[in-house]
Formats: sequence, structure tokens, C-alpha cells
Amino acid sequence: MERISILGGRDKAGRREDLDLTLRRGDILSIVGPTGAGKSRFLEDLSCLAQGDTPTGRRVLIDGKPPADELRYALEGRLVAQLSQNMNFIMDLTVEEFIRMHGECRRPAQPDRMVERIIAAANRLTGEAIGAETPVTQLSGGQSRALMIADTGLLSPSPVVLIDELENAGVDRSRALELLVGEDKIVLVSTHDPVLALLGSRRLCFRGGAVWRVIETSPAEQRNAARMAAVNERFLELRDLLRNGATLEAEPFGDCCV
Repeated sequence: MERISILGGRDKAGRREDLDLTLRRGDILSIVGPTGAGKSRFLEDLSCLAQGDTPTGRRVLIDGKPPADELRYALEGRLVAQLSQNMNFIMDLTVEEFIRMHGECRRPAQPDRMVERIIAAANRLTGEAIGAETPVTQLSGGQSRALMIADTGLLSPSPVVLIDELENAGVDRSRALELLVGEDKIVLVSTHDPVLALLGSRRLCFRGGAVWRVIETSPAEQRNAARMAAVNERFLELRDLLRNGATLEAEPFGDCCV
């Protein structure tokens, strides 16, 4: 698969959605809008490769053609992987055992090396290190999301990755997107975070259950995103100081305030 296209359906009032959007490998698309505006429904339409058979009436094309039924309903080798807001493990496995179990389905050329790569990638995304022998049921929410992002990026064959509210994941957002794009994935991120919204080359604005505007991220917005990211990075540093028992009595931002 080289590209995926989404053709508009209708909003909650039944009005036509003016949308004809094509995404290619390596693209990042941000999805923004107030709660209840239709962002999650859009992700669900993509996840099931909708063919006018969902409440919105949207259609999804793969390389310009409707997907075959066996592709839509396949249990393995799905085109779309989705990372929800809540990632909870119930399996009595260690991190290494979990990765190896998934690897048995994918048959990587070097299983031991793949385990090492996924754990290392996950640890670049989260604050507290994940060990190979750590039971997956003992991972925090942020560690679980980091592990699943790394696993999806490095081991899953799905070329399209849908992420719902990455800002609540407790992971390094920029690195997470870099990891996925570096593996030639199409990434769609539903977010309320202004920094994350501006990391995509485009963003879909939702209201009333439909896309009402598609905005290309401008150079000025990219510059502002970099400035906001610097402030956000300082927030993370302050958070880690507090987590480690420090006090914050001096000016917390110094010269980095916007």
C-alpha cells in the first residue's frame, strides 16, 4: 500500500462532508476539534476501512480502489493499527515474552535483536526504564503506551497507525512520531495539544461530526510549534524534578517563556 484516501460522508445533521483526502507513507495528520466533534468516529471509520456502511457514510480507498472484503475483515495483517487512550495488559507475561509472542506471528529475521530494539525504543519514549523481565501487568500507563508504540512501529506490518490523544500517554510525543514515520508509517493523531497538532503537515478540524476545514501547517506555525515545544520541554524537566523530591523556589522558566 502506498496511499490511503478518505472520501467525505455526512455530519450529525446529515449535511454533506466536503472531504477528499489522500495520505502517503511518512505523512503525519493531526485531528483537532472539541470533545464530541467526531474525531474518534473518524478514526473508527479508518480502522474498519469504511465503505459507506458506518453512521458517517465515509468511504476509504486503498491505492485509489475500495478494499476487498478479505482485507477489511482480516484478523491478521491488518492495514490499520490503532492505539487507544487506555492500554492495559492482563497477560501473565514479561515484556520480553510479550514481544517474542508477537514476533512468532511476524517471524522477524533476528528475534533476539528485535526484542532489544523494541525495548530500547520504548525506553527512549518513557521516563522510567522498562526491563525485559518486567511483568507487563506491572507497567505504568505511560510505559504500556511506550511499549505498544515501539512494538507497532518496529514489529507490526500495519502501514497506517491511528493514535488517540498521545498527550495523555506519558511518552515523548515527538520521538514517538519520529519512530513511526521513520518506519514509513502513515500516522494520524487525534489531539487537544497545540504542540502535537502543529507537528503534522496538515490538520483536520472537526465540528458537528464532520471535517469542516483542512489546514496546511505553515512555516510560521512550525516556528511557533518549536517555541511551544521548548516551553513544554521545560515543563517536563520541572515535572521530573518534583517527581524526584526537588523543590521549585526559583523562577521556573527563566528566559524560555514565550
